[in-house]
Formats: sequence, structure tokens, C-alpha cells
Amino acid sequence: MRLEKLHLMNFKNYADAEVHLQGTIHCFLGKNGSGKTNLLEAIHYLSFTKGSFYANDLANVRHGQDQFLINGLFEKNGKRMEVACSFSSERRKNVSENGKEYSRFSEHIGKYPIVLVAPNDIELIWNGGEVRRKFFDTLLSQLDKEYLENLIRYQAHLRQRNSLLRMFADKGSIDRDLLDSYDEKIVAAGTVLYNKRAGFVQEYLPLVSARYNFLASGLTETVGLAYLSDLEKVDFKKELDGKLDRDIALGRTSVGIHRDDFLFTLNGFELKRFGSQGQQKSFLIALKLAEFDYLAVKKGSKPLILLDDIFDKLDDERIHQLMELVADGAFGQIFITDARPGRSLEVLKVAGVKSQNFSVEEGSLAELF
Repeated sequence: MRLEKLHLMNFKNYADAEVHLQGTIHCFLGKNGSGKTNLLEAIHYLSFTKGSFYANDLANVRHGQDQFLINGLFEKNGKRMEVACSFSSERRKNVSENGKEYSRFSEHIGKYPIVLVAPNDIELIWNGGEVRRKFFDTLLSQLDKEYLENLIRYQAHLRQRNSLLRMFADKGSIDRDLLDSYDEKIVAAGTVLYNKRAGFVQEYLPLVSARYNFLASGLTETVGLAYLSDLEKVDFKKELDGKLDRDIALGRTSVGIHRDDFLFTLNGFELKRFGSQGQQKSFLIALKLAEFDYLAVKKGSKPLILLDDIFDKLDDERIHQLMELVADGAFGQIFITDARPGRSLEVLKVAGVKSQNFSVEEGSLAELF
């Protein structure tokens, strides 16, 4: 699978831009704020029907306009597929494939898989469980329709249950039948998600371990990835019943898979607390490379890789190791952004890698020859 053409209208700082993509490695080079990351954001829309950096669609409309359009031409399994995503303040958002609009955006997720590596990825290690859940939910949603449907269902019913809890607190009374109907749906969806997450971790850990030990320059360290969930030790329905008074007081559901976390360890010690900066960076890259490996195996084709200003976050050794993989043809199509053009071009030259390069300046693109 590869992206052959990208066309933007009124998206972020692009009034009208079109780029024809040749080869497998594409560099978008320009100063910070010029619009490099916006191009990756547009590709993310074509894959996930939404942005990664800015969740609000309206925030992605060019200043002074009321709508945007993103169009991508993909080559997939020998066929050309046109994906379009449009948003307007009046008509809201539409996503189509070869001119046929989706009635449910979830039907599109997973058709055009991507792996995004961005500067804020370090939050996966430093921040709380919400960031890690989002990472693994995003990965699993590209592969498993049942997972995605149950995730959507769980989140919707959880919001409704939380609204009920606040209503019960205001009224000073509880509608047990109504509550049980939501609990039944939450337990059913949550149990599916729990089982799939637990099974996934067992498959994913060896991939992370292999990638980490490659990056660790011959050092053999024990990589750990543990799934932490309330459902591991308790009966979900009984726990919801037992925490009801507390949940009403809090106005939210305090038990469930929305509180799950994933623990990263090295040699038995928590990476967040005891890992060096170098170990944390290597683990982070290993997570992302394992994401690529997992998607490639499960999908039978290589996902697109979006590398957003990662050279600013990696030392020379890790950049060299990553480029070694690129030169070996381990990946498919790669998109790279860099605010220092000379650096990325030199890195690719040293690695013996040919790339298609574009200069980006204030929402305009020009190919460099």
C-alpha cells in the first residue's frame, strides 16, 4: 500500500496544495510553523477520519474559511483507491472511498493503516494510563473491527452511565432498572475489550523486546509489558454494584476497563521511574517499530510511517540505527518532517537512501531536485 497523491484545500495553513508522491521516502523540509506537520495530519485524516494532533475538526479549517477538503489517492493491492475527507461548519464531516460516502466512520478505520512517530510520544512513558490506553486502542482498532465496535459502545454507555449517576445525586434517588440496563451493556463490551487486550499483550511483547534489543547495541535487557486491569481480580458487575454509592458521590464510574493501564519495565524495574533517558528513548522507538511489525503481519502489507521531527528527539546512534532499517528496506512508504533540511538530507545520504524532497514554506510546497 502506498499514497500516490495528496490534495489539500483550506486545511490548516494550506489554501490549495497538491503533491504527487514518487518513490517510498518523502521529506517535508522547512521552518517550524511552515506547515510540515499539517501534511502528516492530513494523511492521518485519510486513515482515521480525524486528526491526531488536533481533535477538533473546526480547528483544522484554514483561517477565514468555513470548510476543508483532504483527498488522497492510494495504491492498494494493485488497485487505485481515492479517499476524501471533508468538513464544513454547516454540513459537518463526510468521508468517502471511491465516491461512496460512509454512513459510519468506523467502517473506514483499518483500511489504510499508519504508524505515527511524533515528538510528544514520550508521554507514553512519562504520563498516565490514558495516553497508553489511547496508543493501544488506536493500534487494535486498525486491526479488529469487533474491538473497535465494542470500544465505541463501551465509551458511549460509560458517558450515559456517568450522566445517570449525576442525575441520581441531584434527585437523591436511584432507578435500579435503568442503571442495570447500562451496567449490562458496559460489562458485556468491557469484557470483550479486556480479553482482547490481555491476548494482544502476549503477542506484542516479543516484538517490542526484539526491537529494543536491536536498538540497545548488543546489550541484552529484559523488556516487560504488563496489562493492569480492574477486571483481572474482580467480577465486573459485582464491583459496579459495590461501588455505586461512591460513584454517585463522585459523579463518575470508578471501576472498569477505562481505568486500565500498561506497565513498561526493563530488567524488572519500572521504566518511567528507573530507566535512563537513553533506555526510555529506545523503548519508545521499539514500541513504534513493534506497532509497524504487528500491523504489517496482521494486515499482510506494510503500513505508512509518519516521522514528525523525530531527529530532534533522537541521538546520533539511534538515528543511525533507524536509518539502517530504512536502508535495508524493512519499511514501506515513509514520510519525514524536519526543520533542519541539511540534517535529514545528510542522514539519508550517509545511509545510502534516496528520497523525494519538498521545501515547505507558509503553506506552499515545492519539490527539490
